[in-house]
Amino acid sequence: MRYVSTRGEAPHVGFVDAVLGGLAPDGGLYLPEQWPWVSPAEIASFADMPYAEVAARILGAFSGDEIPPGDLREMCREAYATFTHAAVAPLIQLRPGVFLAELFHGPSLAFKDVAMQILARLYDHILGRKGRVLTILCATSGDTGGAAVEAFRGAANVKVVALFPEGRISEVQRRFMTTATESNVACVAVKGSFDDCQAIVKAAFQDQSLRQAVDLSGVNSINFARIAAQAVYYFTTAAALGAPQRRVSFVVPSGNFGNAFAGYAAQRMGLPLGQILVASNANDILAQVFETGRYARGKVRSTMSPAMDIQSASNFERLYFEGVQRQATETARAFQAFADAGAIETPPKAYGALRELFRGASVSEADTARSIVSTLNETGQLVDPHTAVALAAAARADGMAGPVVVLSTAHPAKFPEAVARASGVTPELPRGAAHVLDRSERFDRLPAEPETVKAYVRAFAEG
Repeated sequence: MRYVSTRGEAPHVGFVDAVLGGLAPDGGLYLPEQWPWVSPAEIASFADMPYAEVAARILGAFSGDEIPPGDLREMCREAYATFTHAAVAPLIQLRPGVFLAELFHGPSLAFKDVAMQILARLYDHILGRKGRVLTILCATSGDTGGAAVEAFRGAANVKVVALFPEGRISEVQRRFMTTATESNVACVAVKGSFDDCQAIVKAAFQDQSLRQAVDLSGVNSINFARIAAQAVYYFTTAAALGAPQRRVSFVVPSGNFGNAFAGYAAQRMGLPLGQILVASNANDILAQVFETGRYARGKVRSTMSPAMDIQSASNFERLYFEGVQRQATETARAFQAFADAGAIETPPKAYGALRELFRGASVSEADTARSIVSTLNETGQLVDPHTAVALAAAARADGMAGPVVVLSTAHPAKFPEAVARASGVTPELPRGAAHVLDRSERFDRLPAEPETVKAYVRAFAEG
């Protein structure tokens, strides 16, 4: 299996190099040269298979012969043994035809654990063989940083620098990063938005001297291994609901579009899907592009669902590349225009192609709060604000094929103030995670200046 850059100016690489590299050297994102195929019979067999075994099969399709199958199965068993629910991504029926897939049973109580736990083991396996020490730089809108710190803390071959927008994530989200005591972890509060943090990461990856000096890698959803790992729960949930004999639709609360693009990946691998409804809060860049074809950056607005407070969804570049039939020159031109002017128009043919699977919806703060209350009253389920956005979008969606699965991306206790304001109920952290409220925090503050942050990363890595 070989991987290509969406911008066409980087060498084709294997799975290991794509994982370790994260972002391609030309600023593009890696995708497989050809999508692997999963047969209908194999999809049906996933309904009765342990989650870790399904993960090993899907990841194995992307890694080819670069990771020995036995090693990959063991890594998956170890990764998903860290989850507190045996099903890893259990399904809860809310009403006839509508289900909740709980993706928050991992160590940091967010769906990012599903990918990050296996990614950490992939890094350990690869780096141990190569005798390398990598520096991971990640930007987080709340949950990626916590999942990365939980997965890589204490790792012998990895140093982690997590950037988060100061004052724009919940206290619990922050504490999953900043209470780590291991010397291989550094957390930085950036005086800006998540988009500022993400732009700094991209600038760092395009600085070849820095990349070489600190052996830089990334675990944001720009890393294709994250997409591959997240595709697994599309297969397991759809199979549990009757796939491939019937199509299943998904509603995905999405900011950076990695979670939703994983559904596209699953479909390209052979999973029959109905639609994917991408649910946004007031930061509606994704809702707009799927409803109008115009991808235009606005001002980031703070909401009660902060992980989606994003106006530059990195993974949309992957879908655009697919929509223009993998024309790398066109993709590079478009995203340079987006970087310069903040807006691009999706070509009509490409827009028609992406509309075959995707729809978009934007949900207001008031409707998000009402969704938390109505879900609690009608089902007894207390949900976090991001899941509430998806539930509100699902409630007004028409014509979605087959059963509808809403992806529940975080435990409500990660957002206790917002949930309590909406519902009058304060969610409690699970017993195994309560320690984050008692430990002291350790982090630095930096301005949203790429050169300042790059100097910090270099000093931390070399120190």
